[in-house]
Amino acid sequence: MSVYGATTGGERTMLSISGMTCGGCADTVKRLLFGVDGVTGVDVDLRRGVTEIAGTASARDLIAAVEAGGFDAKLPG
Repeated sequence: MSVYGATTGGERTMLSISGMTCGGCADTVKRLLFGVDGVTGVDVDLRRGVTEIAGTASARDLIAAVEAGGFDAKLPG
């Protein structure tokens, strides 16, 4: 998975996202995550329901942003 907008290096966080049903949903999740301070890149895999985020934002802040947009998010596993 490549992360759109990411700089080289940095931290990566993976989230499992449920509730995405179309490309518009994926775009919304991407927009929500880019709104979190410290996010430098986002890649959403709609088919797998997985998102990879680059940057320094905490998983808690990332999950809160996605859930505020009406989707369910959790760390995989």
